Parts: sequence; structure tokens; C-alpha cells
Amino acid sequence: MTQKAFITLVRLGIGHNADQFPVGIDWIAIENLAAQQGLAAVVLDGIEYLPDEARPPKELMLQWIGNTLQSYEYRYEIYRQTIIELSTWYNSRGFKMMILKGYACALNWPKPEHRPCGDIDIWLFGKQKDADELLKKEKGIKIDTSHHHHTVFNWRDFSVENHYDFINIYRNSPNKKQELLLKELGKDDSHYVELNGVRVYLPSPNLHAFFILRHTMGHFVTSEITLRQVLDWAFFVEKQGKDVDWDWLLRLLDEYGMRDFFSCLNGICVEDLWFDADIFPYVQYNSDLKERVLNEIVTPEFQGREPKLLFPRLVFKYKRWKANGWKHKLCYKESMWRSFWSGIWNHLLKPASI
Repeated sequence: MTQKAFITLVRLGIGHNADQFPVGIDWIAIENLAAQQGLAAVVLDGIEYLPDEARPPKELMLQWIGNTLQSYEYRYEIYRQTIIELSTWYNSRGFKMMILKGYACALNWPKPEHRPCGDIDIWLFGKQKDADELLKKEKGIKIDTSHHHHTVFNWRDFSVENHYDFINIYRNSPNKKQELLLKELGKDDSHYVELNGVRVYLPSPNLHAFFILRHTMGHFVTSEITLRQVLDWAFFVEKQGKDVDWDWLLRLLDEYGMRDFFSCLNGICVEDLWFDADIFPYVQYNSDLKERVLNEIVTPEFQGREPKLLFPRLVFKYKRWKANGWKHKLCYKESMWRSFWSGIWNHLLKPASI
């Protein structure tokens, strides 16, 4: 009942119709699930459509509203101002800054401030190394190089991931070929927004489509994703789908064995979140598989907190890898064991990632 009520509130919160709302709801469970899924603000928007007698207790509502203002709306404005500052600094020194993931996805949402904001992911059109050196020289900012495919530094209250690769080329064998494609798409600087007179570049629709799918799929296979990431895809298709070369994308998804996951994602958007099927290029899926993917998103089959100590953490990761075997088969053509050894090599190259 909690999952059904939660999804109903998400539908209402994004402006879609919904079934009759169930009674006898555990509102604390709904609040916790909404927070875990990164959709506390969206669910609160949905509650606004309920009659007074169906809403949570007043005390919980006031607390929920306060947390939404603090954790979403206020933080979003600081996030936005930080992006403006960062882009201003890069632009004034001859660098072009493209925003990936977070803010680029939020711009597609009906209420961007109700999408949670985390790290700031950027692409400097191949100039990452020069920009990092200048950042250290001029501002004395410490650059963390212990990660694959991006460096990390702090700007104001946010962690910035400065990508030199779009994806981790060591994690799976097809990634190197996919990275070449992403870098080629990443040369396009014709898409941007002006924020307070500052130019911030955005991914082209084709780059954004493949990158969102590839990034979401990678997290789904290795650990878990949230319904917020599904909404990132749905709102992207709703707003930019008409500019995507779908024939090209579908051929690419078939080449890398990503079509089934893509189909399940579209199925969730249409059948469960009630987006218009006509905006998606392909809405054919196995109903049982789609339902398993949805249940895995909302209530993952493998749960638990990753231990801090090395050996228990390795055991935990191995058990999670085994439990996620069905997700690997859904998303990759590569065998699990080949992927396993690629993962070992990946960690040996960057031990901090273990």
C-alpha cells in the first residue's frame, strides 16, 4: 500500500491524474520513501491535491514544508548561483563550461527547484587538465585525482566533478567505444542558457539522451537508482524528445544491449507515472520485467549499508554483485565475469574507489 500511495502522490505532484487515493496511509513511511527517492518536494506537491481529511497530520505537514524549503528550494538557489559563479570564472579565462546531469536535468522539470541538487558535474570541452592547473594556481583549490573519469574539487558548499571522460572507460569493455562517441557529441557547443548574463553550456539532445540512459543504467546495474532518475528521463523526453534522433539512438541501444532497460524505463514512465505514450519512440516491454524493475527502484531486492572496514566491504560488494546479476543481463551484452575482472582492474588503477 505504501508504494502504491507513494507513486500516486508522485503522479499528482508532477501534474498528472491519479487513481483514488487509498486510506489508512502510514505517512511516516511515505515521508521516508519520498526522501530516499529524492522526491520529498514532488510528493509534497502531490499532497496539495488531496482533500484536507486525506492529508498527513498538521505537525508532520509543517515539518515537511520546512524541510522542503531548506533542502530543496533554498539549496537550489545556492546551487544555481554557484553554477553562475563557476561558469563566470571559467568563461573569463577562456574555458567553456557544460553542465551535465543535475542542473541540465533540472531545467526540464516543471519545477526545477523541486529536483534535489547534489554535485555539480561539468565538461570543459577537453580542457579539464589546463583548467584544474589554473584553479590550483589562482585559487589554491585542492584537486582530488583519485577518481576515474573526473577530478573533484569544492566550490562554495558543493562538490564539483570536472569530467575528462564522460564515463569510466575501465569499468566495462564497451565503455571505451562509447566514450569516443560521447566525446564526439561533446564537441557541440550550440546549446546553452544565459543565467544572469552568464553563458552556461548544455548537452545537445542526442548527447543528453544517450548520457542519461547510460548513466542511469550504470547505477542501476552496480547498485540502485531512484524514481527521481526515472523522472529525469521522462521530463527530458517530454521537453527535448522532438530534437532527438531516435533512429540513431535505438540503433545504438541495440548495439550495446540496452534496449530492454530502455523499454522498461519508458514503460514505467507511461504505465506508472502516466506520461503521454506518444512522446516516447518505443513503448513495448515485458510487463513482468517492467514491474520487477519498478519494484527494484522503489524497494531494492538487495539492501544494506556498505561497511567501512575493507574486508567486510569487499564481501558486501561481492554479494551485491551476485544479487544484481539479473540487472547485468538486462543491461549489458558483456558476460558478468568479464565485467567482474574489468571491475577488479578498475579498482586496482584507483584504489581509493574500493
